[in-house]
Amino acid sequence: MSNSQYETIETYRTPEPYGTDWSPGIPAPSCGAEAAAGPYDTVELPPYDGPHDTSYDGFDVHSAPTLAYGVREAQRPPRPPEAYGPSGTRAYGDTYRPAYEVPAPASRAGVSRGSGRRRKARYAERVDGPMRRLLPQALVVAFLAGGTTAFVAEDKAVELSVDGRPRTLHTFADDVGELLADEGVAVGPHDVVVPAPGTALDDGDDVTVHYGRPVRLTLDGRQHEVWTTAPTVEEALRQLGVRADGAYLSASRSRTIGRVGLALDVRTERSVTIMADGRARAVRTNAATVGEAIAEAGITLRGQDTTSVPADSFPRDGQTVTVLRITGSKEVREEAVPFQVRRTEDPSLLRGTEVVERAGQPGLRRITYALRTVNGVREKPRRLRTDLVREPRAQVVRVGTRPLPTSVRGADHLDWRGLAACESGGRPDAVDASGTYGGLYQFDTRTWHDLGGSGRPQDAPAAEQTLRAKKLYVRQGAGPWPHCGARLHG
Repeated sequence: MSNSQYETIETYRTPEPYGTDWSPGIPAPSCGAEAAAGPYDTVELPPYDGPHDTSYDGFDVHSAPTLAYGVREAQRPPRPPEAYGPSGTRAYGDTYRPAYEVPAPASRAGVSRGSGRRRKARYAERVDGPMRRLLPQALVVAFLAGGTTAFVAEDKAVELSVDGRPRTLHTFADDVGELLADEGVAVGPHDVVVPAPGTALDDGDDVTVHYGRPVRLTLDGRQHEVWTTAPTVEEALRQLGVRADGAYLSASRSRTIGRVGLALDVRTERSVTIMADGRARAVRTNAATVGEAIAEAGITLRGQDTTSVPADSFPRDGQTVTVLRITGSKEVREEAVPFQVRRTEDPSLLRGTEVVERAGQPGLRRITYALRTVNGVREKPRRLRTDLVREPRAQVVRVGTRPLPTSVRGADHLDWRGLAACESGGRPDAVDASGTYGGLYQFDTRTWHDLGGSGRPQDAPAAEQTLRAKKLYVRQGAGPWPHCGARLHG
């Protein structure tokens, strides 16, 4: 018996009697490496490759057992010891038997289906003549009929679809995981198998494998690392829940995603409002930058024009961007740099006396300012740079340290307190209305300097002012004070 899905290999030799002394019930010789074949033994041989020969080394081709398609006995892995009968031959517990053939009873076939071991028939009487030669052949036929039913029960026809490529196959696998292992289909943590790998497998089942693919998705400027089992860009977007209507895609929707994955840039359509020149323009765009969105709105930036947000930033949905029209110029201003005053002590000068040895000179610096007008409004000037044109020159002042004398001969006995009260009301810092005279005794600046004073008389201590007034009296008498001079004599 043969089937289009299976291949026939000859393993049975026409038996010959062992002699006239042989009788049923006596065990036949075992089939060893060098033993001759007995009437109840089978011999495993290399696979039959001849397409037209009907015998191999004396064996009858038409009485050979049937094996699974594409698997020859010599190529099968070694069987465990329990898979072989007492004589060393394999017990064909999984031999295929078509459904339309009725299996022979186990007692007649001489085969135990549970153990897979062959039983030898016992006869009440000895069979002679032609019947003796037919017995071995009848036993082989019964053996094949019993094993074929188990073979058919284990064989399943399933459809396996791997990444959209279906194929129908026959398998003896018990569950989905064993089927995938037999077919060399390796799956990882990101792959999807339906039904799950541990699910029991029945005849007519469909098994689907979807391989996971890594996708580096940049969605509206934000990068995501995701896995998808979708084979195309369009299906991946649908699986990831990305709204692609009106969106920019860096790859076509029909592009196939390979097992190595894909880098995909998606910019969805957004609504952006552009404020420029006193008008608001609403645009729908999938631009990558604010600058591109402004250009799509038909607005041109010129000169120093800028935007309220960086032009290279990503435009968000509902965002309002203001275009700033800027006109600007520069202005240079000059400022004086004040000089420093260096004071040195001079013991030749009376204490409180200061003499300017070298006058100071201020420096000069130029400051450049940026003047901007934004949308017609002038902004506060912004300093750009400062250039020093001339260094300032410090002023040198000598300060007296010699103690002041307490008396002047010929003037100590006069009433200086009464003169001061008349001239200034007794105030050392008094200044007349014209600003010409100052101090207790209303000195003018020239007279003060002639008497050895420095600066202004009203800034000098009261004792110094009285000392220099006494010196003036010794020189000129009471004439410098025509209205109040008489007070000196009481």
